[in-house]
Amino acid sequence: MTSADGHGEIAFGAMQATLDLGNSQSMISFTWSGFDEMDEVSGDGHVELLDDGSIEITFAYQYGDEAILKAKPETSSTAC
Repeated sequence: MTSADGHGEIAFGAMQATLDLGNSQSMISFTWSGFDEMDEVSGDGHVELLDDGSIEITFAYQYGDEAILKAKPETSSTAC
């Protein structure tokens, strides 16, 4: 969840954090800080809109793991 002032929140598994967002034409970058299983954690990442309409989200812990998530629009042959 994000607000118009460039701040938001995220929950991913046991991790809960606040976000500070910045954006450009095709990318949103963010830093985050919060708690993961009661340990204080922080990091950064970005979301990029790709040419095929999909998005790629890079989410990294400071001095640690990194995850790359990809999502693409679902196409349906069923008319609504």
